[in-house]
Amino acid sequence: MDINGKIVQHLGVQTGQGKNGTWKKQEFILETGDTYPKKVCIAVWGDKIDMSQFRIGDAVQVSFDVESREYNGRWYTDVKAWKVVGQNAMGGAGNAAPPPFSGPIDPMHEDDLPF
Repeated sequence: MDINGKIVQHLGVQTGQGKNGTWKKQEFILETGDTYPKKVCIAVWGDKIDMSQFRIGDAVQVSFDVESREYNGRWYTDVKAWKVVGQNAMGGAGNAAPPPFSGPIDPMHEDDLPF
């Protein structure tokens, strides 16, 4: 899944020790540009993505997975990013301006049809 928005806050890096070794998690808050903007807390696990390259206010596109797990009868949901791309780095192919007007169109010639 993908979501577009701007980064409004970086949360601190969290580290810990698990059964598979040391883990690291960086979270950030993304605000969507919808009619009714929503804020989403998105986590980046490990060193997959360097979040220090993004600043507050940067427009980004985030590719993510949603994952839920149960612990002691309660359910917890994570939004885990696996790719973050700055909007200006994505290339503007979809938003390219139309070519400039090249002048008047040649007048149409009447074709005589043979019937």
